[in-house]
Amino acid sequence: MEPIRIGVTGPFTGGSSPMGVAMRDGIRLAAQELNEKGGILGRPLALVERDDEARPERGAQVVQELINHEKVVAGLGIVNTGVALASQRFYQQAHLPMITSVATGTIVTRQFLPPQYPDNYIFRVSAPDSVQATMIVEEAVERRRFRKLAILHDSTNYGQLGREDLERALERHGIRPVAVERFNIRDVDMTAQLTRARAAGAEAILTYGLGPELAHIANGTVRIGWKVPLIGSWALAMSNFIDNAGPNAEGTRMPQTFIQEGDTPRRKDFIDRYRKAFGVERIPVAPAAAQGYDSMLVLAAAIRQARSTDGPKVREALETLKERVEGIVMVYDRPFSRQDHEAIGSTRIPVIGEVRNSQVVFAYDEDRKRGAQHK
Repeated sequence: MEPIRIGVTGPFTGGSSPMGVAMRDGIRLAAQELNEKGGILGRPLALVERDDEARPERGAQVVQELINHEKVVAGLGIVNTGVALASQRFYQQAHLPMITSVATGTIVTRQFLPPQYPDNYIFRVSAPDSVQATMIVEEAVERRRFRKLAILHDSTNYGQLGREDLERALERHGIRPVAVERFNIRDVDMTAQLTRARAAGAEAILTYGLGPELAHIANGTVRIGWKVPLIGSWALAMSNFIDNAGPNAEGTRMPQTFIQEGDTPRRKDFIDRYRKAFGVERIPVAPAAAQGYDSMLVLAAAIRQARSTDGPKVREALETLKERVEGIVMVYDRPFSRQDHEAIGSTRIPVIGEVRNSQVVFAYDEDRKRGAQHK
């Protein structure tokens, strides 16, 4: 039987690679399980993987290659918001469904909305930044009672759009940040930004950036003798943040869709199988792995429902999914509609994680209990 070819793109090298590799391996695990059960529609799944290097122009190039030469029937993956905005348009133009496993920029699923476009082919299973920013601000303002907050963000699409979401979330609490500072990818010295934030009286720093630069922020606060809490987007859970910041990462908090704790049998099984398959103790970015895995299962359910790999039929099946998909992040029960392509549209699913002893754990016990009930 001719295999069903699925495109998988993400950053498998470079600073974003902990997310990309975890996501890819989660997708591989799900595809392997599906194949062990006979594939989909009696056909095996074949993943066609490409490294987009977290570069928008490279992302656009590899997606076109997957569609035109590799004849994929759908896409999964994409980690970086800028890469998503540059490359997902080719899936849209080809009328092929794309399920975003990781990229969180709020705009990602809104690039091709009706009525301007008759159909939107872009779906997502990760927590959009509008949801994450709400949680970050609730953690800082409501739970921890901080009023003077600085925002440090990177200059990518991800960082800029995330900053806007944070500012909107703060505004709903009647708060304006005391400092807003940006930095570039590969910057190593954050002294100037941190010194200005401290001078402005910031009680905590809200971050929107990626692991390597976030580690320089955490290390920079210690270097200038300023012990200040870091609360930010889910990238604070990246292994290259935790490892490069070492003890300076302790206590950092961030929204997470999945925490590497076997709090349900299904999650424990997933963690065990991931560790065994890829020979690691700690999943590099646990939510990216879980979301990658889930995106593959959701796509498989849609292809089964459509009884076809035809793009428009699979898109329609995703919008009217009848099968309840037992994922790792959640149970996907009619996750999408024609109008709404976000599987996670509220703060109900994600939890707040905290770095303790170089691991991301639940910051609050009630979240752990909620996770177990949620299954």
